[in-house]
Formats: sequence, structure tokens, C-alpha cells
Amino acid sequence: MTTFKLKNALAALAAPRGAALAAILVVGSTGLLAATVAEQAAKPLPPAQMLAQATAAPAAAARSFSAAQRSEIEGIIKDYLIAHPEVMMEVSKELEKRQAAMQADEQKKLIVDRKASIFKAPTDFVMGNAQGDVSVVEFFDYNCGWCKKAVDEVVKLTKADPKVRVVLKELPIFGENSAIAAKAAMASIKQGKYWDFHVALMKEKQVTKDNVFTIAAKVGLNVEKLKAEMADPAYDAALKENAAIAQALGIEGTPGFIIDARVNVGFVPSDGIKQILADVRKEGCKAC
Repeated sequence: MTTFKLKNALAALAAPRGAALAAILVVGSTGLLAATVAEQAAKPLPPAQMLAQATAAPAAAARSFSAAQRSEIEGIIKDYLIAHPEVMMEVSKELEKRQAAMQADEQKKLIVDRKASIFKAPTDFVMGNAQGDVSVVEFFDYNCGWCKKAVDEVVKLTKADPKVRVVLKELPIFGENSAIAAKAAMASIKQGKYWDFHVALMKEKQVTKDNVFTIAAKVGLNVEKLKAEMADPAYDAALKENAAIAQALGIEGTPGFIIDARVNVGFVPSDGIKQILADVRKEGCKAC
């Protein structure tokens, strides 16, 4: 392959720059450019087919060039990238887009496979419409500042949307104090005081193992019964399951939301959730 032909090959690829750089990068990892790239200068193909041919057999292409030719090719590739640095940004954006799509597909599959644990766990409190058409699951910690702000947004959501079902899922990531508060909150469901207790805990600047029971008493919980209920191993198992689900879905902090089969990491205002709900209802539920 002559330098002239190789330059023509790169020029032919310059228009579909995403395909061009993809071919260059794949080949550049071995210091080679597949001969098929040059051939397409004479008979252009669609970018996808061009890329497939260009990257089909790098090992075979490696045997086609001498050390001098490889050096010359590498120089041309370098010059091309220096002359068109914007190509790197275009490919980076496309890569991020494809990675996000792949992650979303993986998350959707996991949510569908484990929807019983995600949407129907007996240790989770459900607010809004218990028979709602779409579920919103919130992972939270009682010592998370953004989670405290999310309480009002969740209330707004349930008032504005009578068909939404909201699942509150404990994810204590801030240590022992948060874990004790989470277990106490789940145990309070048996006394019918979860929501009052939940709001009171969220209003507290810092929830600790010392003040959690004081707060419980203030909202009318029988503290001795609460402590006895907390000893049930089901609550420890639930927290482990919640943590495993969150980790698998890439929810590394709180709050985190699952809306049908979509994952949203971080604080989401009620208006943002309403828009996602509208999209889910339009496109159809995958897990709900």
C-alpha cells in the first residue's frame, strides 16, 4: 500500500468521521491499518460495512506490513488525529451514549428478573396508590441530606398523581446509626406508625442509635415492642437484599430511584419524576 493510497483512504473516511476514527483506533492499537480501508477509497461502502471490513482481521493485516510501513501508517494516523481533534470528542460522545444504552438494558433486565424483591418486599412501606399503575421505588438513608429534601417531593408526587405507587426502600449507607434507624422504621410498620416515624426521622438533623427511640416514642410507638420486633432477622436480611440490588443497579449513593424499569441516581424533583412517569405510561410498563 502506498502512502498516496493510504491518504486517500483516510480522506474517503473523513466524511463519516465516527466510522473513520473507530477504524483508526482499532487498527492503531496494533499499529496497523487494514488493507480493506484503502480499498474502499475506490469503491465506497456504507460506514457500518466499511468499518466491519476495516477491522475484520487485524492479525492478518499485521503480517501485510513491514516495520517501515507500520511506522509510516502510524505517522499518517497521528497527523490525521492532530488535524481533526474534534473527531475524538465525537467518538467519545458516541461511546458514552452506547455505554449508557447498554447499562440501561442491563438494569432493565435485572429489575424485571428481581421485581418481586424490588416492588413487593414485605418489609417496605408503600404510600400513594397501593394498586397504582406505575411504581416509584426510592432508596434512602435517614442521615442523607438530599433524602430529607426528597420527602416533600414524594408527598407532592402522590398528591399530584393519584395512580402512582411509591415504595420506600431502606438503604442505610452511613453506618450503624443509619442501620438502626432503618430497622426501627421497618419494624414500625407492625404498629401502623411508619409514615409518622419516617417523617420525624427525616426532620432530625442527625439520627443516632440514642435518639432514634426517643423519636419513636414521640410519634406514639411502643418502644419496647419496637425493639422486640427489630430482633426479627427478616430486617437484617432485607437490608442486605436492598444493598445487593442497589449495587447491582449502580446505585452507590442516596437517594436513588427506580421508576418502572428505569434507574435514576441522585435527587429527582417531583416534576422530573412526573415526566418519567408520563414516558413510562406512553411507552408501556416493563416491570411496574
